[in-house]
Amino acid sequence: MPEFEPVLLRRINKKASPALDAYRADGGYAALEKALKTMSPAQIVDEVKSSGLRGRGGAGFPTGLKWTFLPKDHPGPIYLCVNADESEPCTFNNRILMEEDPHQVLEGIVLSAFATRASTSYFYLRYEYGKAYRVLQNAIDEMYSTGFLGKNILGSGFDHDIFMHRGAAAYICGEETGLIESLEGKRGWPRIKPPFPAIEGAFRKPTVVNNVETAACVTHIIDRGSAWFKSIGIPADPKNPRDAGSYGPKLYCISGHVNTPCCVELPLGVTVRELVEKHGGGVWKGKKAKGAIPGGISMGIMSEAEFDTPLDFNGPGRVGCLGLGTAAVTIFDEDTSIVDVLYNICRFFAHESCGQCTPCREGTGWMMKIMDRMRRGQGRREDLRILDEVAKSIGIMPGTTICGLADGAGWPVKNAIAKFHDELESYIKKGERTTMPLEMVGAH
Repeated sequence: MPEFEPVLLRRINKKASPALDAYRADGGYAALEKALKTMSPAQIVDEVKSSGLRGRGGAGFPTGLKWTFLPKDHPGPIYLCVNADESEPCTFNNRILMEEDPHQVLEGIVLSAFATRASTSYFYLRYEYGKAYRVLQNAIDEMYSTGFLGKNILGSGFDHDIFMHRGAAAYICGEETGLIESLEGKRGWPRIKPPFPAIEGAFRKPTVVNNVETAACVTHIIDRGSAWFKSIGIPADPKNPRDAGSYGPKLYCISGHVNTPCCVELPLGVTVRELVEKHGGGVWKGKKAKGAIPGGISMGIMSEAEFDTPLDFNGPGRVGCLGLGTAAVTIFDEDTSIVDVLYNICRFFAHESCGQCTPCREGTGWMMKIMDRMRRGQGRREDLRILDEVAKSIGIMPGTTICGLADGAGWPVKNAIAKFHDELESYIKKGERTTMPLEMVGAH
């Protein structure tokens, strides 16, 4: 099998300049020129649908299909929201794209806007990404000054504007309707659906919400073709009608207890073991791994015995995880207490719950308090049963909340109880007190 050649990180790996002139010298905006001169919006939608591209923000919904949900004859305006909130712990693939190769992302945004007939894009960026904001705004200014944004782009008759909008560092605004509420100047509370954003989104107009990495993929699909994109990754399982396949390259973040934390681009379907041993330099300090978070903490936990699971859109589900998520792999070593890991996760979600839905507001707080008590050596035998019951009773899938934050909060708890039950039970029996300072276990 030939060595995989990075595409999304191609210019970044060679330290290329993020400036517009350098991007164009490397073939940038050729896809946009091709699309505006030779393709209709419907042809771009069909090309993206044919590629099998699925959203890279966490849910993995087919991108081209999502675009088709927009009303066919709507007079406008139609909006595109770019989700750059990137609040999932240990996730930094979007940040790298925005800071180091902004025009690749922006070209994909304009292509997506042309395909969906969107007149305006709102680039929703988490506030902490100061460098990304400055780099992107400079790149947007370059595009306006050279005719790649504004009125009559490249003489095509297509008009489009991009506005940067800085969020206030809320995890909940990574959920598309929470993002839209925040964009409108309101509290970032997810909306009840339906209506879905494609029908009634930003400012009550049809809206598409796409992730940064998804937009970058659109650039290369139009440039190289859907057949090229679909030749990478894991084909759909013919025995599973719900499997839409896992096609294309993916940016994987590797962090935690590894020797070389990094972001690498590989075909979908690589395993945790390969990421750790080949790209992350192995587990730090000569230790062994105890487990991993495979795609952001909302996806759950894998034990070391499950490290050969493929990280595509279906693989993590085979070992009880919620999904691929953001593909942010975080390793914790054999000496790390699962109690510390769980406490830290529960504390994060209790803090980030918006409080709109009672099961999530109360449930995340209960789980954090139980884990805090357990961590202080005051755990009770019934705590594991209560934790499991709470984790299974909150979330959009049991039908108790508006958005999926509660599912993400409960999943690692369910996984830990199922996969590390003996360690948790032993901790309770011994009434141990954690001696490791909180900052050493990655307090958020």
